[in-house]
Amino acid sequence: MKVKVLIADKFPDLYIEQLKAMDLDVIYNAKLGENDLPAAAEDVDIIVVRSTIVNAETIKAGKKLNLIIRAGAGVNNINIPAANQKGVYVANCPGMNSVAVAELAMGLILSLDRRIPDNVIDFRGGVWNKGEYSKAEGLLGKNLAIIGVGAIGKEVAKRAVSFGMNVYGKDIFPFESDIIEKFSDMEKMLPTADIISIHLPLTPETRGLFNKQMFSYLKPGALLINTSRADVIDEDALIEAIKEKNIRCGFDVFKGEPEGKSGAVTSKLLNNPNVYVTHHIGASTEQAQNAVAGETVRIIRDYTRSGVIAHWVNRAKTKDSRYQLVVKHYNRSGVLTSILEVINKANINIEDIENVIFDGGVAACCTMKLKEAISADVLKVISANENVLNVSHAAI
Repeated sequence: MKVKVLIADKFPDLYIEQLKAMDLDVIYNAKLGENDLPAAAEDVDIIVVRSTIVNAETIKAGKKLNLIIRAGAGVNNINIPAANQKGVYVANCPGMNSVAVAELAMGLILSLDRRIPDNVIDFRGGVWNKGEYSKAEGLLGKNLAIIGVGAIGKEVAKRAVSFGMNVYGKDIFPFESDIIEKFSDMEKMLPTADIISIHLPLTPETRGLFNKQMFSYLKPGALLINTSRADVIDEDALIEAIKEKNIRCGFDVFKGEPEGKSGAVTSKLLNNPNVYVTHHIGASTEQAQNAVAGETVRIIRDYTRSGVIAHWVNRAKTKDSRYQLVVKHYNRSGVLTSILEVINKANINIEDIENVIFDGGVAACCTMKLKEAISADVLKVISANENVLNVSHAAI
């Protein structure tokens, strides 16, 4: 029976044909929404989405569902806890759209500085206001603070340097860069910044990060760019900061963004003259979409051919493992099974396991992470197996 793939968002035709050429049963319906997915997912093995929400009901309804791929970087539109409960892999395509998002971030910075949208609106309305729009400050020598120095943040930094800007960065993870000066404290970096560009995933730690206290650090007239996730900003605190400090904003995301591709929209920011909003199009260039689609095809190819999940995001990152058992053995049928049976009889749970074959296929090495130590007697039984070459056991 063919593996069935459901693509529930816009996807380039070339890459759909590549999936079909892999002898997969491909269902393409870019108009599916969150509430349509449960019925559509009932008999599929793999779901591919961009912005469409994959909720718990969809995951529960997917009787054969084994892999969900976010054709993009963030996975906040996928119910990860529900996937974890059902043992469904979730993967993404990090870094594939970083240039496109960085280009939009720079476009928003330029638009705010030169008030390009307002220029255009006045011209279309028959208004000539050159005196008003000749008051831009320019970007040369300005201080740019990048919050989240991942692939996108680094691409923004490259472009900002070419404009003669001074670039500073803050991230919870260590990063290396020859053009970004690192800051450890937001309260020290933000007061120096003329422009702040946010490139953060949505996590419990980043949700509402830009709150009233954070906005208190910003200098009057600062420019704030957000092309990441809407919920990293407290919009009520933002509106207050706009009133008090004349902060101007360029956003590609906002709270309450419609799921559909067209229609009416409402937002607290809707009629605020200090806020420019684009239609969540950061990754929507042909170059970026082709790169993401190509990576999605690669993930599916690897999974269907070898079972390997590239960019597997819901794999446990921290475990209770305190011991490691390494068994080198002959690569023969039933050897690993016999070793695992011995461990099972000792009532010891294996938290993680990897079996790697040496070149030539004669020998293999199995590494197991365990919660509890293995007794000397159990180790003796494993070592006595005629197909076992070497056994090592240690605390980690």
